[in-house]
Amino acid sequence: MPYPSDRDRDRPWVMRTYAGHSSATASNALYRRNLAKGQTGLSVAFDLPTQTGYDPDHELSRGEVGKVGVPISHIGDMRQLFDGIPLAGANTSMTINATAMWLLALYVGVAEEQAQEQGLDRDEMLAKLAGTTQNDIIKEYLSRGTYVFPPGPSLRLITDMVAWAVQHVPKWNPINICSYHLQEVGASPVQEVAYAMCTAISVLDAVRDSGQLPDDRFGEVVGRISFFVNAGVRFIEEMCKMRAFGVLWEEITRDRYGIENPKQRRFRYGVQVNSLGLTEQQPENNVQRIVLEMLAVSLSRNARARAIQLPAWNEALGLPRPWDQQWALRMQQVLAYETDLLEYEDLFDGSPVIQAKVDEIVDGARAEIDRVQAMGGAVAAVESGYMKSQMVSSLAERRRRVEAGEDVVVGLNKFDTTEPSPLQAEGAKAIETIDPRVEREASEAVRAWRSGREASTVDESLRGLREAAKTGANLMSATISCAKAGVTTGEWASALREVFGEYRAPTGVSGASAAGVAGAALAGVRERVAKAGEDLGERLRILVGKPGLDGHSNGAEQVAVRARDVGFEVVYQGIRLTPAQIVAAAVQEGVHVVGLSVLSGSHLEVVPAVVEGLKAAGVTDVPVVLGGIIPPADADELLKRGVARVFTPKDYELTEIMDEIVTVIRKAHGLTES
Repeated sequence: MPYPSDRDRDRPWVMRTYAGHSSATASNALYRRNLAKGQTGLSVAFDLPTQTGYDPDHELSRGEVGKVGVPISHIGDMRQLFDGIPLAGANTSMTINATAMWLLALYVGVAEEQAQEQGLDRDEMLAKLAGTTQNDIIKEYLSRGTYVFPPGPSLRLITDMVAWAVQHVPKWNPINICSYHLQEVGASPVQEVAYAMCTAISVLDAVRDSGQLPDDRFGEVVGRISFFVNAGVRFIEEMCKMRAFGVLWEEITRDRYGIENPKQRRFRYGVQVNSLGLTEQQPENNVQRIVLEMLAVSLSRNARARAIQLPAWNEALGLPRPWDQQWALRMQQVLAYETDLLEYEDLFDGSPVIQAKVDEIVDGARAEIDRVQAMGGAVAAVESGYMKSQMVSSLAERRRRVEAGEDVVVGLNKFDTTEPSPLQAEGAKAIETIDPRVEREASEAVRAWRSGREASTVDESLRGLREAAKTGANLMSATISCAKAGVTTGEWASALREVFGEYRAPTGVSGASAAGVAGAALAGVRERVAKAGEDLGERLRILVGKPGLDGHSNGAEQVAVRARDVGFEVVYQGIRLTPAQIVAAAVQEGVHVVGLSVLSGSHLEVVPAVVEGLKAAGVTDVPVVLGGIIPPADADELLKRGVARVFTPKDYELTEIMDEIVTVIRKAHGLTES
């Protein structure tokens, strides 16, 4: 989006809705409806198998296909996803990281097909492609968990994409340094700014040192780096954070990299406002939260977002419907087109209050950047577990403040009396549900695709990819060849797994602290944990598990930290486990309870598999409890199928959850309360 350089009315930002589900056909229809409603950019949500490099028929894909986004298994799916949408005129954001190179290759392949259909030159078409691949793997190790490869090879994939994009798709942002998810897992404004800048430094250093571009083109690299940030309800502080981002980015690009062109030093960012703060209780309050958070990134003209996407009011309940997403879009349109916001110069320039807050954030971020750089940079700080421990501790402190009532959340820990909400009168119909047939159909479709290809061409392209990965060659060309040959997402990722290996990031739990968590309630639960251990003759052990591909681990990590604080021995092996692996660990470790965390919508498939697996292993006295975004009807079904307790976002007091888990353990062993 061009930046105005005069005093005329500012141009509206790109308006997006993060969307995609079920299938490429269903998502294409959704995108076309959204564009017809005035949306000015596309934001593609991919399902977890696509994000983590698996085909729909893989064991780990069970229950995950089409849930949190659209499944894209090959170029045929990408072709269908953008059917009837001219890519030369689109502005497409793709939230994709570990497999970002693959999805960009598929997008480029479809663009080339459209160019041929329209009689356009290939290079001319590629030069018109505008959009973004998120492609920030550092924050995946810290928050979302959709990483695949170790940090070194992952940074190589990013470097290759950046170098290739600057040369071939000059309007494309090959990476979106994404601090959004850092705030979702507890980052303070200082941490969000600092860790985003550390990630940018690691990427820019890697591209510069790769030698793939001459020095005189490095300004173009810097000019294509964009950011994707979060904005919480403390909207004055959040607005100051955005100004601080701009100050530091100007400083780093000018002083560290010697960029002289002010346009290339411009801090360009898009935003989705906070989802962590959305509540299941009185969810209608989420509407005003979303609007206030939007002000944080739109009020200050000199720090205004150039692309905004808003969550729907009911995302703490489940997958939003098209009408819910339309409401979120209309919020943006009212602000941009009905109000006078865009008519004025920056409203906050010269304010000593604002400047003092900006300076505070800048100074704190500088100090944290220096700390991380002294460790060897962002990759080293990930591998050592430093960043992850900081995030887990920060979120633990935030939860403590909420539980103690120090941070007020309206409808949650204060003002919790309410009238019945007409917005929820439809019950289960108040959220979007995915037909169970979606996964079966996607699995059948990918098997049919494999059988209809030219096998020799596929094998040759995959062999070329593996060989290139063993050298220092840029992998974009080999990846595009794979895309055009009909290789699947799982096959591309599997080939690179063979060369690069896989990675399990530090959980951050062992080094985390929940300072200040005390009081009679916690002491009482500690006593109950100790007493139950005495009655059973051993210390209570809990296995905290993340089945399937859901990588949002902050909830599981907080449960693990609190369980440790009340006296449990905690077994937590991180994310991306099959039900069979969780059962095996429960048996091997001799735990007394299994606690599962599922946020991706796969709970009806993966949780009963754990319950049934324990029974098959002859373990009848180890109850299974579940936490996540679980609709009431699904919770009832899971209880019928053997789950002992279901906790949802309304159950925000972790100490009370621990107390209930002790009760569940005692009941499972026939222990009476003394």
